[in-house]
Amino acid sequence: MPDSPGPLAPTVAVIGGGQLARMLAEPAAALGIPLRLLAEAEGVSAAQVVPDHLVGDYTDLDTLRRTVAGCEVVTFDHEHVPTEHLQALERELAVRPGPAALVHAQDKAVMRQRLAELDVPCPRNAVVTSVADVEAFGWPCVLKTTRGGYDGKGVWFVEGPDDCAAAFDSGREVLAEERVDFRRELSALVVRSPSGQVAAYPVVASTQRDGICHEVVAPAPDLDPELALEAQRIAMRLADELGVTGVLAVELFETTDGRILVNELAMRPHNTGHWTQDGAVTSQFENHLRAVLDLPLGAPSAREEWTVMVNILGGARETGRLYDGYPHAMARDPRLRVHLYGKALRPGRKVGHVNAYGDDLDDCLERARHAAAWFAGDLGEESE
Repeated sequence: MPDSPGPLAPTVAVIGGGQLARMLAEPAAALGIPLRLLAEAEGVSAAQVVPDHLVGDYTDLDTLRRTVAGCEVVTFDHEHVPTEHLQALERELAVRPGPAALVHAQDKAVMRQRLAELDVPCPRNAVVTSVADVEAFGWPCVLKTTRGGYDGKGVWFVEGPDDCAAAFDSGREVLAEERVDFRRELSALVVRSPSGQVAAYPVVASTQRDGICHEVVAPAPDLDPELALEAQRIAMRLADELGVTGVLAVELFETTDGRILVNELAMRPHNTGHWTQDGAVTSQFENHLRAVLDLPLGAPSAREEWTVMVNILGGARETGRLYDGYPHAMARDPRLRVHLYGKALRPGRKVGHVNAYGDDLDDCLERARHAAAWFAGDLGEESE
């Protein structure tokens, strides 16, 4: 057998073994880009498909250094690596996005302060340390931990003093935000390279259930073109001002009086961009890899008039193997695209998603919703 030719491209280290890292593997393989993974445990989602992986604690600097040894760039499946560790790694290789940018996705208080300095429209907010502070801010409101929250965790909707205990018992800094009277939630997703090239995807509408993204429609139906352009401009400006490399997802509220307000930032491939795997010329995952390697970005334009993404969540009852859903879903809809994450089923856990695309929005919605419900076990045999 001939000797291995050695690495033919720079190795990209990825910290975190979740489904986002897993979905980087497919475009990396197509582009011939080796990945090195730091996984939280053996057998997690991305470790199943990235052979070159270590298992360890992302809060341990020595473990991080072992992971990135021999790599040219490191990127992330999540935003939880301590800032001081990122700063240490930055002295050894390219960290993308870098710690100065990533802190705005790690810490909501830092993010809100910076957005205020940039005069970016946001909900009214304040850091609070007591029930008295929340009362002064005004009921009802939303309390959020400034660090560590995701998928509805670390978020409390409070009506009065009796609702505040969990937030202040969390042991984390707490941010109060006004409850926004919004029509729907939008997401403006852009990708930026170190050389400053930016690609902006169509603005999408997302539906949340229990703090978890349930479905995404691309592009957002009936969105005023000027409002869509404003959302993209905000996202592109933030990517530039914050020095983001890779994907930046700007989650927004479209208010009932026709404005948009920035709700959250994520600096990694994002659930609201999963539709791009099948509905865009270049997926968010491929463009994230291109960006962190400072390669020219691919076109973000839509391939079809509509694409609908619906998450597959673990249901309240046992459904057997997700694989067993393939015969029905594939036979019913040959154009359906299914993405499973290799995760064990647990109630409310994101274990996959489906994409349906075409020129009829109602048809795309029905196809994607049916398939996701079928995999989750929420449909009976009569639905065949």
